Amino acid sequence: MSSTANLRSRRSAAQLHALAGVEREIRAQDSHNRRKYLREFNQAFRSYDSVLDAQQIQSALHSADVVLIGDYHALPAAQRHAASLIEQRALAGDRPVVLGVETIFARDQHILDEWWRREIDETELRQRIRFDLDWGYDWAPFHELLVTARDHAEAVYGLDCMPREDLRKIGARDRHAAAKIAEIRERHPNAVIFVLFGESHLAPDHLPRALRQQMPSAKILTVLQNIDALYWRAAGERADKVEGVRVNDDVLCVFNATPLEKYESYRLFLDQWSRCDDGPDFAPTIYNLIDSLARFLEINRYSPHNGTQPKFLVDLMPEVYGGSSDGMLRRLLSRKSIAETGREAMLASVEERGSAYLPQVNAFYVREFQMIHAAEDATRFLHQACRGLPQRLNGHAEEGSAASSNRALRTAIDDFYTRVVEHAVAYFGSRVLYPSRPVPSDSSPLSRAACEKAAQAAIRAEVSKCESAAQDLGYRIGNQIYDAYLAGKVAPSGLRRLFLAHLDEPGLARKVCAAVIAKVRSLSNSKSRAAHA
Repeated sequence: MSSTANLRSRRSAAQLHALAGVEREIRAQDSHNRRKYLREFNQAFRSYDSVLDAQQIQSALHSADVVLIGDYHALPAAQRHAASLIEQRALAGDRPVVLGVETIFARDQHILDEWWRREIDETELRQRIRFDLDWGYDWAPFHELLVTARDHAEAVYGLDCMPREDLRKIGARDRHAAAKIAEIRERHPNAVIFVLFGESHLAPDHLPRALRQQMPSAKILTVLQNIDALYWRAAGERADKVEGVRVNDDVLCVFNATPLEKYESYRLFLDQWSRCDDGPDFAPTIYNLIDSLARFLEINRYSPHNGTQPKFLVDLMPEVYGGSSDGMLRRLLSRKSIAETGREAMLASVEERGSAYLPQVNAFYVREFQMIHAAEDATRFLHQACRGLPQRLNGHAEEGSAASSNRALRTAIDDFYTRVVEHAVAYFGSRVLYPSRPVPSDSSPLSRAACEKAAQAAIRAEVSKCESAAQDLGYRIGNQIYDAYLAGKVAPSGLRRLFLAHLDEPGLARKVCAAVIAKVRSLSNSKSRAAHA
């Protein structure tokens, strides 16, 4: 059985590679972390008392009068989680709910009230509170939070005051917010007050202390989100996903994103602000994910051969397109003779997932950064590159006779198993970079016979159902590979060989799939026997 330290190391290895590069960029552009106020927050939460499940978190929320939720402004998951907590608490029905937000100045309460009464629309609200000018983060998740509050709460209040940029005055902002929350308490004496405020304000001696001075008898609960030190420590727990931890009687921390996801989101905003244009540059984010996974797999990016290493991976890095280059990407896909239906399917995938890797042109298209999908697509690229991406891009005319012969001999079952292995590798890589990704709904061990039966049924079905079946099988296998890696049964060198397998050879993908299933089943059976003993 793996030790806590080993589990923590295996879950964190690839993320830490990626995080180092992001933090260097952030430090170069943002020196605020050296400020005493922020150091106090970073030093306040280094350990926790116990692990909490979802029910225990809800129980803690139900006993609170005021819930202070830490907001990492650049991370949409932080605002969306706050919205979900408000909705769940309101649906309990025992007490009304009120929301207070740092994002809106108290001076603009009249504007917020007009929107609440539906006298003005979303666009006018956004403009009049100067959201983009004075705040500058994503509007969509914040607007979703406001709409959730309008649907489920008694009222929404702005809590902040000027100046936001001067950290020498930040204590005054805490005291101002505490006074405003006390006023809300007077207006809504029976309500549970939810407050979404920047996480650094929630150190014990910051806003919580100011609020306790204003409201000494209130039960105040601080709910932090994704604190680095607590996240890395929780990575050593046996559970696949830790929902949250109890820091002390008055403080919880929930996990809905990784540190890498947090800081990549912030880096994208820093880049956008520095260039003062319409959108962020996603290329450094994608390249960092690819590079981190390559380091994890001990891949030499400068290897001149394609045996135990991909040949000159450094020369295969993909193009990265953002939302503003939609037309350019469409022209590229058209030049590569990709049919209109194929182009639209790719763009529809981007719309659904936020991003997609397009192997036909070795390009990423990113409209919205979502770590779970970006990590999976970065893995898909690396898998393609390990298998000899240049041949796939140069077209069949430049392939040798052996490659042409292989292509002629391939069958529908070969294509199906190739897709299964591709999905398995992609899912595994996404878990390495994003360990909190949900496991497949069916994560029971697969047998070779069950896989064969599913394959035979799938290749007789329509194309979309065949692809769906390949993805389901692949994700299950990828999840089992990840479990074996966490248990210390699979080393990065063995995983690298899986990435390098030449699946274009007839029958090989089927053999690879069978070998992987046999391996993970033997590990699973060994684990079961050990547990029984």
